[in-house]
Amino acid sequence: MARLRLQFEEKIRPAMMEQFGYRNPMQVPRLERIVLNMGVGEGVADSKKVTTAAQEMAVIAGQKPIITRAKRAIATYKLRQGMPVGVKVTLRRERMYEFLDRLVTIALPRIRDFRGASSKSFDGWGNFSMGIKEQIIFPEIEYDRIDEIRGMDIVMVTTAKTDSEAKALLRGFDIPFVN
Repeated sequence: MARLRLQFEEKIRPAMMEQFGYRNPMQVPRLERIVLNMGVGEGVADSKKVTTAAQEMAVIAGQKPIITRAKRAIATYKLRQGMPVGVKVTLRRERMYEFLDRLVTIALPRIRDFRGASSKSFDGWGNFSMGIKEQIIFPEIEYDRIDEIRGMDIVMVTTAKTDSEAKALLRGFDIPFVN
């Protein structure tokens, strides 16, 4: 069992039951999934960029990503419907907890001038989003082999009803918040 899942079962769940007054342990919000998304706008001109981004995402996530395609044609960007424009992967269960553990303990401390995640990045329904500007903060990525520095979006979907419940849950997983 992943370290953060044990931490949730033993520490976070009892603390949240006491803080929010839940009567049943199943009422406590939990992390449902983590979605990683990497947009590759250069994929319009060169389709190899999308495949290298997919390989990097597979190394980071430990799971094969899907290639997202354009829904509409946009003539200004020379984009046709169905062209590859990014990669995305949805992590659940053990892989989700392992990725979150690597994100919090290894990757976030490697970001230059990182003071914490913004607490304004909640969507109102208990989901948290953050962006990363460089994929090289993950130790799995070899710096010499990358062709281009790309960013990615990380969305943490919880079963929380409010942002305060979700923030308490993610604080339990040691995600640093600025305010």
